[in-house]
Parts: sequence; structure tokens; C-alpha cells
Amino acid sequence: MANVLIAFEGLDQSGKETQARTLARRLAETGRPVTTVSFPDYRTPIGTELHRALHGEREYGPDVIQMLMIANRYEWKPAILQAQAEGRIVVADRYLASSVAYGEAQGLDPDWLFEAQKYLPPPALTVMIDIAPATAVARKKTGRDRFEQDLAMLERVRASYRRQAAAAGWVAIDGERPIDVVAGDVFAAVSGAIALP
Repeated sequence: MANVLIAFEGLDQSGKETQARTLARRLAETGRPVTTVSFPDYRTPIGTELHRALHGEREYGPDVIQMLMIANRYEWKPAILQAQAEGRIVVADRYLASSVAYGEAQGLDPDWLFEAQKYLPPPALTVMIDIAPATAVARKKTGRDRFEQDLAMLERVRASYRRQAAAAGWVAIDGERPIDVVAGDVFAAVSGAIALP
């Protein structure tokens, strides 16, 4: 159970946050200490700049935005390592694969994006909650950031996630179904991956 980090990935409105929160609660109910993190974290210095970039106050290219996203995770690295050292399971709403998916969708080299994150604690399991871009848009009709407004780009993001999910250490779960059904599949996948009784 040492150094366990479970990452949730997928399009915005796929239910990542809900499923991450539900999993953390279920793990805690079974007596396992849990720490939750969510990216991007707009409260940090780098996160503040990211928020400006994603909401039209800055004109950065895709490479700069993804470097900020990655740096935002490195801001959290000491806290994640500390939690793991204390034997806590870390549950992350978005993590390494987000930069690969969104960066690749904008023409960046996925290998470069992955390499830039190689010194971050690796996930024991990455759970992709898979929904169609049209579902993402239907679930959030207003207040979408620059990424959420581009349906064609969201199709490319989904394709990248699906490509990544073919690797070991991933599970893809259909997020178009009811929340409790998805949560059951998530808990079953996590239980199998990290040998929960």
C-alpha cells in the first residue's frame, strides 16, 4: 500500500471530481487514510497565472500553458510525497495524463509532455472516465474556459486519453451511465489494482 496515487482523467464534466471524491470517501470509510488533490490548483502562484491564461487574460501558446500546468503539479510534489510517506492514499482529480491529452490535442509532442513530468510521483492507477465531447458540452452550457469551448479539440483530447488508456496501469470506465454505477466500477477497479480486500 506504499506510495499509492490514484489519478482520475477525462474531459471536463465527465464526473472526475465526483468520482474522485466518492472514492476518497469510500476508502476513508474502510479505514484507509486519504489525501485528495485537484489540478489545476488555481490557489498557488503558478495556478493563479494559469487561471488568467485559461480565462482570456493572457495570450500564451499551448506549450507555455502546458508547462504552467506541469509546474502547478510540481508545486504540489512535496505535499504528495509527504502524504505518501505518511502512508496515505493520494486521490488526484487530473494528473500527468491531462497535459499529454490536452497538449497532444494542440499539436505538442506527447513524449515531451510525459518526459517533463517524470520526476512527479507516478500513479499506481489512472482511471479514465470516458464521455463524448457533446455530453461534456451538454452538462456545462455556460462558463466554459477556452478548452471547453472547442468541440473539435475535445474530440482530439478524448482520442489521446483513449490512446493512453491502452497502456498498463489504466482503466477506462464509461462515464455516460448513472453516477452510482460508475462509482461501483471505479471502486472495483481500484480494489483490484491496489489489492483492497
